[in-house]
Amino acid sequence: MTSVVLLGKPEREIPKLPYEIVYTNTRDMEICSMEIEPILPGKEIPAASESAENLCCWRYGMEIDVLEYMYVKYARVWIPDPEEVWKSAELLKDYKPGDKVLQLRLEEGKDLEYSLDPKTKELPPLRNPDILVGENDLTALSYLHEPAVLHNLKVRFIDSKLIYTYCGIVLVAINPYEQLPIYGEDIINAYSGQNMGDMDPHIFAVAEEAYKQMARDERNQSIIVSGESGAGKTVSAKYAMRYFATVSGSASEANVEEKVLASNPIMESIGNAKTTRNDNSSRFGKYIEIGFDKRYRIIGANMRTYLLEKSRVVFQAEEERNYHIFYQLCASAALPEFKTLRLGSANYFHYTKQGGSPVIDGVDDAKEMVNTRQACTLLGISDSYQMGIFRILAGILHLGNVEFASRDSDSCTVPTKHEPLIIFCDLMGVEYEEMAHWLCHRKLATATETYIKPISKLHAINARDALAKHIYANLFNWIVDHVNKALHATVKQHSFIGVLDIYGFETFEINSFEQFCINYANEKLQQQFNMHVFKLEQEEYMKEQIPWTLIDFYDNQPCINLIEAKMGILDLLDEECKMPKGSDDSWAQKLYNTHLNKCALFEKPRLSNKAFIIKHFADKVEYQCEGFLEKNKDTVYEEQIKVLKSSKKFKLLPELFQDEEKVLSPTSATPSGRVPLSRMPIKPAKARPGQASKEHKKTVGHQFRNSLHLLMETLNATTPHYVRCIKPNDFKFPFTFDEKRAVQQLRACGVLETIRISAAGFPSRWTYQEFFSRYRVLMKQRDVLGDRKQTCKNVLEKLIQDKDKYQFGKTKIFFRAGQVAYLEKIRADKLRAACIRIQKTIRGWLMRKKYVRMRKAAITIQRHVRGYQARCYAKFLRRTRAAITIQKFQRMYVVRKRYQCMRDATIALQALLRGYMVRNKYQMMLREHKSVVIQKHVRGWLARRRYGRTLRAIVYLQCCYRRMMAKRELKKLKIEARSVERYKKLHIGLENKIMQLQRKIDEQNKEYKSLLEKMSSLEITYSTETEKLRSDVERLRMSEEEAKNATNRVISLQEEIAKLRRELHQTQSEKKSIEEWADKYKHETEQLVSELKEQNSLLKTEKEELNRRIHDQAREITESMEKKLVEETKQLELDLNDERLRYQNLLNEFSRLEERYDDLKDEMNLMVSIPKPGHKRTDSTHSSNESEYTFSSEITEAEDLPLRMEQEPSEKKAPLDMSLFLKLQKRVSELEQEKQSLQDELDRKEEQALRAKAKEEERPPIRGAELEYESLKRQELESENKKLKNELNELQKALTETRAPEVTAPGAPAYRVLLDQLTSVSEELEVRKEEVLILRSQLVSQKEAIQPKEDKNTMTDATILLEDVQKMKDKGEIAQAYIGLKETNRQSPQDYHMLNEDGELWLAYEGLKQANRLLESQLQSQKKSHENELESLRGEIQSLKEENNRQQQLLAQNLQLPPEARIEASLQHEITRLTNENLDLMEQLEKQDKTVRKLKKQLKVFAKKIGELEVGQMENISPGQIIDEPIRPVNIPRKEKDFQGMLEYKKEDEQKLVKNLILELKPRGVAVNLIPGLPAYILFMCVRHADYLNDDQKVRSLLTSTINGIKKVLKKRGDDFETVSFWLSNTCRFLHCLKQYSGEEGFMKHNTPRQNEHCLTNFDLAEYRQVLSDLAIQIYQQLVRVLENILQPMIVSGMLEHETIQGVSGVKPTGLRKRTSSIADEGTYTLDSIIRQLNSFHSVMCQHGMDPELIKQVVKQMFYIIGAVTLNNLLLRKDMCSWSKGMQIRYNVSQLEEWLRDKNLMNSGAKETLEPLIQAAQLLQVKKKTDEDAEAICSMCNALTTAQIVKVLNLYTPVNEFEERVLVSFIRTIQVRLRDRKDSPQLLMDAKHIFPVTFPFNPSSLALETIQIPASLGLGFISRV
Repeated sequence: MTSVVLLGKPEREIPKLPYEIVYTNTRDMEICSMEIEPILPGKEIPAASESAENLCCWRYGMEIDVLEYMYVKYARVWIPDPEEVWKSAELLKDYKPGDKVLQLRLEEGKDLEYSLDPKTKELPPLRNPDILVGENDLTALSYLHEPAVLHNLKVRFIDSKLIYTYCGIVLVAINPYEQLPIYGEDIINAYSGQNMGDMDPHIFAVAEEAYKQMARDERNQSIIVSGESGAGKTVSAKYAMRYFATVSGSASEANVEEKVLASNPIMESIGNAKTTRNDNSSRFGKYIEIGFDKRYRIIGANMRTYLLEKSRVVFQAEEERNYHIFYQLCASAALPEFKTLRLGSANYFHYTKQGGSPVIDGVDDAKEMVNTRQACTLLGISDSYQMGIFRILAGILHLGNVEFASRDSDSCTVPTKHEPLIIFCDLMGVEYEEMAHWLCHRKLATATETYIKPISKLHAINARDALAKHIYANLFNWIVDHVNKALHATVKQHSFIGVLDIYGFETFEINSFEQFCINYANEKLQQQFNMHVFKLEQEEYMKEQIPWTLIDFYDNQPCINLIEAKMGILDLLDEECKMPKGSDDSWAQKLYNTHLNKCALFEKPRLSNKAFIIKHFADKVEYQCEGFLEKNKDTVYEEQIKVLKSSKKFKLLPELFQDEEKVLSPTSATPSGRVPLSRMPIKPAKARPGQASKEHKKTVGHQFRNSLHLLMETLNATTPHYVRCIKPNDFKFPFTFDEKRAVQQLRACGVLETIRISAAGFPSRWTYQEFFSRYRVLMKQRDVLGDRKQTCKNVLEKLIQDKDKYQFGKTKIFFRAGQVAYLEKIRADKLRAACIRIQKTIRGWLMRKKYVRMRKAAITIQRHVRGYQARCYAKFLRRTRAAITIQKFQRMYVVRKRYQCMRDATIALQALLRGYMVRNKYQMMLREHKSVVIQKHVRGWLARRRYGRTLRAIVYLQCCYRRMMAKRELKKLKIEARSVERYKKLHIGLENKIMQLQRKIDEQNKEYKSLLEKMSSLEITYSTETEKLRSDVERLRMSEEEAKNATNRVISLQEEIAKLRRELHQTQSEKKSIEEWADKYKHETEQLVSELKEQNSLLKTEKEELNRRIHDQAREITESMEKKLVEETKQLELDLNDERLRYQNLLNEFSRLEERYDDLKDEMNLMVSIPKPGHKRTDSTHSSNESEYTFSSEITEAEDLPLRMEQEPSEKKAPLDMSLFLKLQKRVSELEQEKQSLQDELDRKEEQALRAKAKEEERPPIRGAELEYESLKRQELESENKKLKNELNELQKALTETRAPEVTAPGAPAYRVLLDQLTSVSEELEVRKEEVLILRSQLVSQKEAIQPKEDKNTMTDATILLEDVQKMKDKGEIAQAYIGLKETNRQSPQDYHMLNEDGELWLAYEGLKQANRLLESQLQSQKKSHENELESLRGEIQSLKEENNRQQQLLAQNLQLPPEARIEASLQHEITRLTNENLDLMEQLEKQDKTVRKLKKQLKVFAKKIGELEVGQMENISPGQIIDEPIRPVNIPRKEKDFQGMLEYKKEDEQKLVKNLILELKPRGVAVNLIPGLPAYILFMCVRHADYLNDDQKVRSLLTSTINGIKKVLKKRGDDFETVSFWLSNTCRFLHCLKQYSGEEGFMKHNTPRQNEHCLTNFDLAEYRQVLSDLAIQIYQQLVRVLENILQPMIVSGMLEHETIQGVSGVKPTGLRKRTSSIADEGTYTLDSIIRQLNSFHSVMCQHGMDPELIKQVVKQMFYIIGAVTLNNLLLRKDMCSWSKGMQIRYNVSQLEEWLRDKNLMNSGAKETLEPLIQAAQLLQVKKKTDEDAEAICSMCNALTTAQIVKVLNLYTPVNEFEERVLVSFIRTIQVRLRDRKDSPQLLMDAKHIFPVTFPFNPSSLALETIQIPASLGLGFISRV
């Protein structure tokens, strides 16, 4: 696919190429998927004459040259056809003047010769170009004639599914016979406020135009809806009324608009019926006036009806039904309340079974009955009256079943006890005999006598039917009268819009009196329509200063004169009715005699003398005279009416006939003789007193003529709007178009007459700018002047030579029919020539490019081929060389191998031979060696044997010799022993030896002693060792036993081992067998292993595959789970947003109702009462949530209550929440008790003050003794102070040494020591206070002993001082008083220890003081506990008494009740008691929680203050001061503090604060000059101070006043964006401040330590944060509404209509209703206007310091509004759905995205809100032909619903002829592909949708103490704390 790039302006080529055209601008590249058909080489390029099919001309007044120019080959024309009315054909050759036939080819390919009329020689009408087919306005067509209108309507209806089309000022509505989603409230909002020509045709556009003209021109309006039965008149009128009800709303809370709409089901049930043409056909005409007040809100309505078809009550044709109400009654006959009516099936009653079709498909009559009854209830018709209506209707059904039996030819009778008549009489409350008599008889009155005459059976049946019709008609009138009373306006009507739903022109096979009246009414309406169209044309021409010439159009005044003039048809009919023997035949003869051959519009049928023909404006109609007189008279026997009037059991029945005795004025009479329902404000006719009898005798025709005249006067006094309803087919098939039926209705309803009038003048009208924009392509550069008007004139004079074909007006150019087509043809030719030149150039460039590419490719191919050949030759050479080398080595290898083989064989032979020889030699040597070894061993054995014998012999000889020598020596020794000398020698040295032995004995004795000693010790050790050994023996014995056991175990183990050895042997044998078996099967195993390995490899591959699959599946599951998780998360977020949106919508509705309530209250104050001078009500209940949270001031409410009761005595009490009511009641009682206690305390204080004053007068001037004694005590107290100071210094030193943060933290040791010290100090202070009091009393008693005379005065002084001290509630005050007293007494120190000589008085005083102090403290504690117990007991006694009394009362009441009621009452009492107890417990719990939070916060603050105090004291106190100067326990010197971020104001200045800071503050000055959010910071600092003072009343009052003040400002200046943005920013900042300084951990973590010190200490304002959050939501919604109102007028003009890229889209020809021009005139909005406005919004919000997240939400909302409004208008404007407009939209969206990028707002979600619009623009640009295109569209447009995609495709309209329309088959393909998509069926986006807003916490880094209050705010009364 080759892409062609066109720079600049894209145009669509006529010759088509298989290329994509790519449009490139400076920003991006867009692809237009417009395939271009190739021009074949042998085909001629289309010439100018061949494109004549694109041009057509109006056939009236067309010149010859134009004819020759237009009727050329390939031109398309329309020819008549008996089946399709008109058929399209194509000329096969050019037409020349004088030709009698045209050579044509039909669309199906059939050739045809079309003969021209020889007299007129009128050519067939030309067909419009395809570009004009499907236009919204028929007058925009180039050729205005019947086939063009019919074809345009058919294309819109069948192909585009569009049922509405404009035809000038007429809206043509075709009944689709299918429910369409184009009537929802979103469509109403889209059309509201739009110009009629700016949107696609719709009934809402007509209604909006009427509503707008009523408000703009101060003139009443009328909407005239006409058409034949089944065309949809009633539905159109219903939708128009719904539009008025929705757009305007009601001026009161009575829901008037709902009542207006509720009248439709009632009127449809009693006035509509099923016919052969329509299932819900209106059988009467009605004109509904919807009244409006000065603010154009609905205040009421009024209805007039015309010509009810009474005959349907007694007769229905085949396949038709009676009125719906009868079948609804029969379907509901089983209901209990309808049992008395004795109804049955509809087939049972004669009046409901004649048509044979009692059921309508898809309609549930029982359900419709419920809707009818609900509507009656809504309109104030009570249940009793409803049952009365149903009784009358049931009576009519039973009356229809009454039968008659003939007596003779002139009389009849009712059968005896006839059940239908009995039921009828019971239901009507009349006598059976009397009614039976007068049904068969009539009374004849003459001048002298009265006769009762029987009547025949036929006359009796007619009389019965006439009575039934009369009853139903009167009931119809009565119901309409009551509906009007319910819709009657309670205030004066300022203007009205009338909706006329009236029958269209009718012609049947048999036409009677009803058709005559209907067609007469249509003649009048058509005349009024013609005059109005003519008038509008004249006004347009005169306004544009165009010469006005009379246009000949059909005037139906002669036809009207024929009917209503003197001696006209109606006059003759009335005259014949007055004749005694008048008949239909005689009346027909009078007509013939009077009008036949005298009036061209009156004819007589050839074959009938009882009929006549009238030529109406639509067609000829033949009327049958039979029945005219009877229907005109509308005769009912008076006696039957009197019987019904005499009914006393049924009060409703006489009411139906009582008005017959009154005067019937002509202005209110109806064709059926009904009482009028309303009077028109134009001419309220008044009846003269003496005309009752005469007026009563007026005929139906006369009454209808009068009412029709009144209707015409009404319509002439209003501005009419016309809706013509067309029935497309007679079979009620959806979207099926029958051309024959459509043409009949178009001719009958005047649409073609409108076309003819327009075509006779200048139907095509262009403004100069539009003409210039469209036909700029026909101008040369030198033709373009600065003056657009002169440029257009110059160009037109060149293009069109005949100046009569156009006229120049002041602002427009007027063209005659066909001239626009001529200009379009010239434009198309020039574009075609340019296109051909572009194609020629592109094709040449493509061919050149192709040639260069082919040449380059050929060279490349040659280069590669030659290289390939060279490489192949080189490869051949290399292969040859390689082959030679291979051969060389191969041959060498063969020879070498042969040699090696021979050498190896030789060596092997040698080796074998040599081995054989060596082996033989080796064997011989081996044998020799073995024989030598044998010899060696034998010889050795023999030698050893011989040596042994010799050795034994030698040893024996030696033994014998040695024995002999021993015997000789023995003898010698024996001799020596016997000699003395021996003994001497032996005793030499014995003495020495004895001495030595004696010494040895001594030494041994010593040794013995030592040994004894050692032995004794050894014995001891031995004994111990023995014991040890014994124990060892025992242990060894034990070990031996264990060894024995072990031996036994060893034996057993040895046995087991032996056994195991045996088993081992057995196992070894088995092992051998197994090894053998293993060896046997080894090969098999190896084979098996190999097979298993193969299988294993296969299994591994399968395992890997499975693992891969499992992994993929796991990944898919994970991804699906993640997607599911994401979807669930998104769903949860959507649910959260929905809940948030629902809450914010409820909040918005609540604020709206609150504003509504305030407005009504103000209006009531203005109307009912004037407030007293000087007394102004302060609205303290303005806060939206005060009733919920009870935040308003009780004092304000108490002051406001009496005035509220005076000013609103008649206001209804709203339903209250019971628990809230009980809480409020309890709170009021508590406040009353508190007020009473405060009053008692005040009285007590006043009495004490009076007593003190009286005693002061009696008091002596000096308290000397007391002052002296206090001086006496000073030194003791100072010593105690020094002690406390030393302890405090030690504590400070300990804290200074350990500076870690955890030391001073709560719970730390230093922290506990500090608390203990503070506790001891406070206790000591209490003790000192008591001591002071006791000392005073003791001093007084001592002084009494010294000075008895001063006893009384001293006690008085002590008592007064005691009271003074008790009044000092604070310990600090007591300490300050003591210090001051000490300072006064410091100058006269005295030694009170030396009061007497020995000091006994001082010691006695000390002991007495301690005893008294102890006793006094015990007495006070006991007294206090006793008083507390006594008070609690009294309270319990009182509560028990009250409970006892209440229980006794309840018991007495319960005893009087029955048992069931008694049980219920006791349960109710128990529930009430439990509820009260729960409320009390809840309040106690809340109080305790608040107390706990308060104490915790106070503890934190005290800890911080103590830490600051210690640091300050350690810094400021020197060591000398610590030693020398005593520290006072309370008055601790502090460091001078800076500003603490609090503002103080007086309570009376609160209103001034609100006024200066909120009500009169100018946001612009504050935003420019001061820090953002300054009012919020100031208000919060005021709240901080009130919290610091612990003043809940002040906090509540300030916050309530702030909220009310902001609401007042927004109510007063709520339409100013700066004001709303300013207060939204400040409200959010105030809310953030309340969170940031609330003391909650979640918010405090964002603060600095200094900011955490500024947290609120006493109050938890979480509930007020919710109130402020709700207020911020309301302000945000108001901000969205403000910016929506500002952006709304800009969006359509800037995003859709304005051409941001000039020249891309052209202006198509438009019709009478001109659209807003897309050219940027002065005052029109462009995209730059929108961007400038967005910049303005963004800069204002940034200046006001709005949170960035909130700005993102506002921007997202703005972009959603832009996208939704643009898309909605795109979906409702056919002219905007084109390729070029899609490009414009995408460019505009890119500019908005660029703005987001510049402002760093791309992550705000604003771009995503434009996604539907972006996809719609892409849908306009993508290719729309093949299935692949359909698939791409379905995947691309995921943000659009199916209905939106199909709508865009249906609306897609080519701007130029080169584009192609979307085929219906392609749209069906899209619908099939998208049928499974689950999306909303809603067509339009909800432009009023507001995203739920959130306020993320955004803490401020600004320190409160640094904020300065400028003097310009006027807040000088506020002081810094």
